[in-house]
Amino acid sequence: MSHLMNTYARQPVAFAHGEGAHLWDSNGKQYLDAIAGIAVNTLGHAHPRFTASLTAQIGKLMHVSNVYQIPEQERLAEQLCELSRMQEAFFCNSGCEANEAAIKIARLYGHKQGIETPSIIVMEKAFHGRTLATLSATGNRKVQAGFEPLVKGFVRVPYDDLAAVEQVAAHTPDIVAVLVEPIQGEGGIRIADIEYLQGLRKICDQNNWLLMLDEVQCGVGRTGKWFAYQHAGILPDVMTLAKGLGSGMPIGACLAAGKAAGTFQPGNHGSTFGGNPLACTAASTTLNIIKEDKLMENAHNIGEFLLQGLKSRLGDVPGVVEIRGQGLMLGITLAQPCGALVGRAIEQGLLINVTVDTVVRLLPPLIYTQAEAQQLLDKLCPLITDFLSQGA
Repeated sequence: MSHLMNTYARQPVAFAHGEGAHLWDSNGKQYLDAIAGIAVNTLGHAHPRFTASLTAQIGKLMHVSNVYQIPEQERLAEQLCELSRMQEAFFCNSGCEANEAAIKIARLYGHKQGIETPSIIVMEKAFHGRTLATLSATGNRKVQAGFEPLVKGFVRVPYDDLAAVEQVAAHTPDIVAVLVEPIQGEGGIRIADIEYLQGLRKICDQNNWLLMLDEVQCGVGRTGKWFAYQHAGILPDVMTLAKGLGSGMPIGACLAAGKAAGTFQPGNHGSTFGGNPLACTAASTTLNIIKEDKLMENAHNIGEFLLQGLKSRLGDVPGVVEIRGQGLMLGITLAQPCGALVGRAIEQGLLINVTVDTVVRLLPPLIYTQAEAQQLLDKLCPLITDFLSQGA
């Protein structure tokens, strides 16, 4: 009998070790990893330079309180702000904590302008986390059910729909920010149009709102640029990061710029573990390896190879609705629920994910080679074709 709380429907496999884009289970069976811990293992598994960097840091210092200066944290903030053109960073332990910080920035920003009940525009099918505030901002009723009363102060509109945002701007006076994912990951790899993100930037400027981008899943090189918003040539006021930032070490970040910078003052927010030396070393090392090994370029090239391969082999298969992606963030929408594919893929030595019931989600590590991408295609495409042909 397990003493774990029953919060996950776990697959019947346990992994013993990994190397690169591959994992081995406790029985010695090898698997190709096409989900990377849900966009977490940026550098794959047991990356030698990453492992050496963390081992050295563990031998020196793992944690001190944020009451003191932390040089590793200051260096990471400098790195991220240089890459993103943001101005300041707050470090925490996860994506939902980063989004909590963003929500608090927006509310404090609104109160400083004399708005008593500041509200934030959020999107349908969004996912921002499982704390009460981020759960309330999330656009998934299944995730929210049973946890009412939800946190107030969110106005929901359709994703990728500027007209809906403009309508809210005209009729809701207490709006202070827009919170949006440039690519909805949990929502099914839905990619916002560049014009949509540019339009949001313009609307926020016109109304003195904050544009807050949740890049927890799509940030840190995954789309072929450091951050997904850079494809649109804009700059947000707030950006949140986590998942791939630490390559498996828990770390989240909330970055601010422009009119959002300087909102937090001592006592407004904090974290006991956030930004400790070990986590910051993991993030700095991840950023360095992405740059040195040109992994953003690799994410773009391998992503295009996979996208074209999937379209070529599955595009005309009955039951395949749409294939889309940007960099190493790809989704295959099927005409029927396909959660059973996860178990079938495991049997074939492949790790994938299904989200919103009908979307096969692929989030390979950024170190993927073309040979591994070809192996993914050769394993996955027949699985999907057979699944659809059986009608179940």
